[in-house]
Amino acid sequence: MKVRVFGAALAAVGLVPCLVGGSGASAAQVAGVRALPAVDMEATVKAAQIDPRRADDTLTPGAKASVLLVERALASRRLLDAKWVDGYFGTTTVAAYAKYQRSLGLSGLAANGLPGKASLGRLGSGRFTVAHVIEPGRRVSVDGFVVNARTRSMLAEAERLAGRNLVLDQGSYNPGGDPTSAGTHDGGGVIDVSVKGMSAAIRTSVARVLRRVGFAAWVRSPQQGDWPWHIHAAAINDTDLSPQAQHQIGDYYLGLNGLANRRPDDGPKVPIVTWEEYRRR
Repeated sequence: MKVRVFGAALAAVGLVPCLVGGSGASAAQVAGVRALPAVDMEATVKAAQIDPRRADDTLTPGAKASVLLVERALASRRLLDAKWVDGYFGTTTVAAYAKYQRSLGLSGLAANGLPGKASLGRLGSGRFTVAHVIEPGRRVSVDGFVVNARTRSMLAEAERLAGRNLVLDQGSYNPGGDPTSAGTHDGGGVIDVSVKGMSAAIRTSVARVLRRVGFAAWVRSPQQGDWPWHIHAAAINDTDLSPQAQHQIGDYYLGLNGLANRRPDDGPKVPIVTWEEYRRR
């Protein structure tokens, strides 16, 4: 009986190398997946807003490695010429990414040239993983206007900081709804806040808290365009942004006023952050 047990033990020992070998192969595969480089989605989307608005080829800080991974993947699909694989997410890369999105059957805001969660994940299959994922969330109603869940959360935090309720004059996803908005409200992430009953000081303080939580925000006056006094705010890094809103945010990072005249920023000075960066503080 002992001999049989001993023999069984030897047989079991003999099996160990096979089991380890099989397990080792699986572990190597898992390690291979884990070893894939990561694209920082937050940094990549930020670069896709800022770089097309630059007058030079300065790279967006912290984005180069991630942008290079995205550009190499686009180039491998023959959507981007190799000479543009440079870590700069300029207009050529935006156009190439939009073409990739359309190749997936996407259209409208889902093919706006900003890397979205789903398209970026598919582009990176077998090449890279995606970190710091951004999601606009579902569409919801605020003051009778449509916004997305991310924008609503940002607005709620701005109200908490301001110590007052902020009422909207206009929401998001409103294509052609207000011609004076020049298409900025066609996508997500953009709102107009009513300044009814606010003094000049309060208008500025509200714009300041909106900026603190991740909006590019400006107090707009009738002298600047065909509109009443209001605060215009665009959520940085919202992947549903219309192209026009993307340009506004790029200009905000570059110290401009978000208008067609591209004059110096006339809003309150605060450190520029995204909603995700604000929440990590």
